[in-house]
Formats: sequence, structure tokens, C-alpha cells
Amino acid sequence: MNQQQTSSCSKQDPSPLSMNDFWVEVEHIKQTQDSDGEENNCSEPSTPEEGEAEEDWLQDTGLSPLIGNQTTEEENVILLTTLTRTQTMAVQKRLDSYSRSLRKRTKHSARDVRDVFDKTKTRISDCLTDGNGIFKSAPPTVNGKTSKSSNSLDKVSETLNTFYTDVAYSEQAAVGLNIENRMVWQPETLPNIEIQKGRLGVTRVSDLSPLDMKQVPALALIEVTALFDILDLELKRNKTPKCKATENKLFGVMLNNLLEYDQKRFPHTPTPIPLILQEIMKCLEKKGLDVQGILRIPGSQTRIKSLKQCLEQRFYDGLFGWDDVNPHDASGLLKLFLRELPTPLLTAEYLPAFTAVQKITDLKQRIQALNLLTLVLPEPNRQTLKALLGFLRKVASHEKSNLMSLWNISTIIAPNLFLYRGNNSKNPEGGEKLQAEGVAGVVMTMVHYQDLLWTVPTFLVSQVRKLNENSSKRYGFGDRRIRNFLRKIHTDKEKNEKNHTEASKHVKVGCSLFLKETLHVELNEGLKAKDVLQQFRKQVTQHLWQWVNSAALMKCNGSFEFPNLDLYEVGGNISERCLDPNTYLVDLQNVNPTGEWVIKPRPPVSHIS
Repeated sequence: MNQQQTSSCSKQDPSPLSMNDFWVEVEHIKQTQDSDGEENNCSEPSTPEEGEAEEDWLQDTGLSPLIGNQTTEEENVILLTTLTRTQTMAVQKRLDSYSRSLRKRTKHSARDVRDVFDKTKTRISDCLTDGNGIFKSAPPTVNGKTSKSSNSLDKVSETLNTFYTDVAYSEQAAVGLNIENRMVWQPETLPNIEIQKGRLGVTRVSDLSPLDMKQVPALALIEVTALFDILDLELKRNKTPKCKATENKLFGVMLNNLLEYDQKRFPHTPTPIPLILQEIMKCLEKKGLDVQGILRIPGSQTRIKSLKQCLEQRFYDGLFGWDDVNPHDASGLLKLFLRELPTPLLTAEYLPAFTAVQKITDLKQRIQALNLLTLVLPEPNRQTLKALLGFLRKVASHEKSNLMSLWNISTIIAPNLFLYRGNNSKNPEGGEKLQAEGVAGVVMTMVHYQDLLWTVPTFLVSQVRKLNENSSKRYGFGDRRIRNFLRKIHTDKEKNEKNHTEASKHVKVGCSLFLKETLHVELNEGLKAKDVLQQFRKQVTQHLWQWVNSAALMKCNGSFEFPNLDLYEVGGNISERCLDPNTYLVDLQNVNPTGEWVIKPRPPVSHIS
């Protein structure tokens, strides 16, 4: 690009919500794709045929036994016992659609989800909820216990700027919560929204063990489908494209393969995101955050192409130097990395769903949908997206010096996420381009409210607990015990409240990593996880002589610096969960009475923060 073009691109459009940056970026992408001549290693994503979409959906949610001749003793069928009314309706809708397509092809019908529990066609929702989508007695409980934070839907609409996760998002939408006080999405004004801090605390993705997180995507997929159904939006999913493996490359490589290459080269430094992406963002953070027009001004295509070749040859050998890289060239490498992914960062399957979020005008529901879609993403994509959004927020925080507002950044990044190389979009003037323009607001929402996206909603954690409780039960579809279990899931509300007041006792917290004996705490209504950690530190301080050669670090002045410790719940109906410091332990004891509490350091995570 010549100097005149570069200069024109660096001028910020006077309109705060102008799409000029978007169109300039799209044109730049088109020129780049036309000139590089490289062949994509993946097939184009395609729309599933009639019945295939529903079959794939049921497969991904763990409910494929409902449509085949598989054994009726599948463990994943227990998933149905955890569903809300709206989630059950979403399952039924996909089964009905699959049945219709199957009858057209083979004149055979699929199993009705109502037949799973009752041959008289009684719906699951009849056992669980009333006709308005609200639980008859109380929200989902665990072990017959419920916490104070989950007593009803009434409090959900009390605070306008609070993000509630105790009740399923689709249930909130079904009963029309916040209709009067709804927050319409407006890019000019993005209000601060804080997550509700319930008595069980907030659960982040990093707080759950891999074993528990493995169950979250299926549950999140069912819930986001139910939410889209309530909002009258179609949840479209593309078929997964087939990709050829490539070696000795950094660009145009699947994230999974790239992480494997990183692990082979540096086996002792595991990282959740590609090393090359980390280094590019580090370079930009070091000398690009205050540069005017960063991300907007394209670097020299000749230099970027040369840098790409050098990185392919020297990166893993540690021979590539970043000191002389122009910041605009580095931003060009960042956008090139995103565009050349064989499948998009948001995945080919769910890119249409992310695109459809632009049609959600209610701000909280928009965030809810993005929260669920983020949880559905494969871990490498989710971790990489988190790093990218964190970096973009840093760029926006330097707006006074770099003249890049959050809207400017979003309009530039959106086409790089949605006009990816894998769809072979040689003509951005088509429908793909028009859709990408709309998701500039979606990208803006993701960057601004990114902290909410990495939250595992309390209602999903509750469903994970139920799945864990019943993982050893392999009942048949028509087993009477399942029907009885459904009727007993929701116990009497007054009985729950009575049980809640009886949980005052001594609880042992295992902390053998630091002390030979367990720590005893008095369990009461006001005790929080942070209080246990404070008591632990106080007890350890009283035994300083035991800490020679221990996990604590002694400073030169003779004082002690404790490692970053957290309190975990382990076992029972959860594999492992790091507790929010504000978790009320009485409520935790109620929902997981057989779990143990352990104090230990949080494992280090290597990524850009």
C-alpha cells in the first residue's frame, strides 16, 4: 500500500459509529486474499441436509440414544432429568423435526422423548414445572437442598445492572423478566453490568476441573438452543469442514495442531493458546498500544509477507527478533493469523449462531447468548478468544493516545473473525459481508463484557452436580425409578429452609500440603470461604518454626509470604471446584454434603493477562 493510502486509513472518521473502518478493512482483506494465491487446506463449511442438523445436535448434546437403536442403558440419558421446561421443549423440538425428516426418508419414526419416561406420553416438564416455565416448588436442587440464592425468580428483576445466573436464561426469557426495565443494546452507551454474587459464589471456567468442564458444553448447547427458541431465533450450525494436516507452519494451521507443535517444542511450558499468537500480542503490548491508528493502519504487505516467512523458519529455534518489527506490521500479523485459521476462531459450526446474536436487542439476553456460545467452544478456541479479547480491551484502554475507540477496534476485528480464509469469501460484497457488518456490535459486546463470558452460570453448575450424582445410575428409558426420581427432584420449599438452619457443625478442611493436621472451622450462617483461608493463615503464622523448607517463601526480613492459596470443594457431586472467596459454606454444605474442602495453591496458567 502506498503512503497516500496509508495516510487516508490513519485518519479517524469523525462519526463515532461510522462503518468506514469496517469497509476499508474488508477491502484490505480482499486485496490480500487475491494477491497471496495460497490454497486453503479445509473444505468449505456446508449447511447440513434435512435431519442432519438435528442428528448432529442430539449427538453433541449427548442425547443421540433417543434417535437410534442404541442400548437404553446409556448414562447420558440421565441428562434429561436435569433439564428445565424450556430446555426440554428444545430437545422435543429437535426430536420432532428429526422424526419428520426420518419419516420422509424411511417411513420410520424416532423415539419420542415423552416415551423415555412414561408410555402414556407424559411430558418431562409436567413433572418439573408449571405451565409458565417456573418450577412448581423451587429451582433445581441438589440432594434435596437449595441455597438462599435460588429461592425464586422474583428477585431477578430487582436490579437493572445485575447479571443473574441462578435461573436458566431461557426460563428468564420465557416468563418475560425485565420487560419493563429491559436494557436495549446501544453501542453509544454500554452500562456497567455486574454479576450477581449469590451465596454459592461465582464460578469461572478456570474454577472447574477438566472433568466437570467436559460436561458444560453439552448443557450450554441445550440452553442456548432453548434461549434462541424463546427469542424466536434460528440456531443455525454449519457442518464441520474437513481439513488437511499441515506441518512446519505457524499460519493457516488448526489451533489443536498448533498447540501440539508448541508442546513438542517446549514440553515443560504448557500453554492454552498458541505461542506465536502470544508473541505477536506481547510485541504489540510492548510498543504498539500508544501508536495512533494501531490495528487500523495496515502495515507493509511486503514486510508482513517477509515476516511471516521468517517466523515459519526461525520462530521455534528462538532466532526471530521482535525488536525491529513495526507495530503496524505486527498488527497485520495478528489479523493475518486470525484470517488464515483453516476454521474460524469462533468455529465453523457456531459462526452462524454468533452472527445471529446481532438480532438480540436486549443487552442482557445478548450477553447471555454470548456467554453460552463461549462455553460451547472447544477449549483451544475459548482460551484463544479470551486472550484476544483481553488484548483488545488493553488497546481500547489507550484510546487517548492511539485514537482507537472500542467501536473502531470492533469494526476492524469483526471482518477478520467472520471473513476468514476457510469460507473462500473472494467476494465480500455478498451476504457474508453484510452479516459481518452486523456483528461489529457483537464483537463490541464481547470485548466490553468479556468478564461475564467466562462465567459458568450457577444453574449449569447445578446441572453438572446432578449429572455427577447420577453418573453411576444406568437405568432404562422406561424405568420407574427415573420417574420417581423426577418427582423427588424438587422437595418442599419449607423443608429445605428448615434443613438450611440445621447445618451448624464442625467441618474439617484438609490442608496437609502445609500442616500435618486438619483445620477445624465452626460452620455457621455467616462463614465464607475467605474466612477459612484467613483462619488458616493465622494458624500457620502461629507455627512459623514448622515452615522451614516449606511451600511458603521466607523474605529477607524474616517475614513469610504465602503462596496464592484457594479453598476447593473436592468430591461428592463435583470433581473439583475452586471456591469464590465469598462463598457461604453453609449453603455449599447443603448442596454438596459429602464433598471435602481442601486448601491448596491454584495451578499456574501460562497466558497473556
